[in-house]
Amino acid sequence: MNKINALIYFLAFSSGFCIMGIELLGGRILAPYFGSSVHIWGSIITVFMLSLSIGYLLGGKLSTRNPSLTKYGLIFFVASIMVVPIVLFSEPIMTFIFTHVEDSRYGSLLASTALFFIPTTILGMISPYSVRLLVTDHEKSGQVAGGLYFVSTLGSALGTIITSFYMVLAFDVNDIIKTFAAVLGALGLLAIAVSQIKTKERTVCLES
Repeated sequence: MNKINALIYFLAFSSGFCIMGIELLGGRILAPYFGSSVHIWGSIITVFMLSLSIGYLLGGKLSTRNPSLTKYGLIFFVASIMVVPIVLFSEPIMTFIFTHVEDSRYGSLLASTALFFIPTTILGMISPYSVRLLVTDHEKSGQVAGGLYFVSTLGSALGTIITSFYMVLAFDVNDIIKTFAAVLGALGLLAIAVSQIKTKERTVCLES
């Protein structure tokens, strides 16, 4: 495995970690306004599944248009920016919805959509784009996709247990969200920087 592929696997793992961490924190964010009953979690899971599915479609489509590590990094960077409003606007959004929607089922669904739909859709674009960057031999595309989704799902599993068992006990929810946003942004910048370095190396080789 070359260094670029290892980086892509690491980024896919990290995105899976962040997605599940944010999803778990969604329950803590909505609980003061809508409670923590099963239909609250139903709303959160529905929004995450729907937004991820749309993200998969968009990521797959984007990956057919001159895929590059730079564009891949930009997905992470944009995702990090879109996660920040969860911290900045969660209280006014939920207060408004809570006071205008009587049924907590639909209130929690609207709040989940307002807070998580856009960032999760962008995060969903990462997996199909990762597969496109990793596949160089179409005969091994299934093997590559399986390995990528294994790594991503492993990240999700670790994100679930580490967030729920440790992080929520030690840190404020907003601080954890900020950390996820910062990590996603840093990973995006890392991918872009590596892409630029590789481009310069190729240019030097061609000139020599």
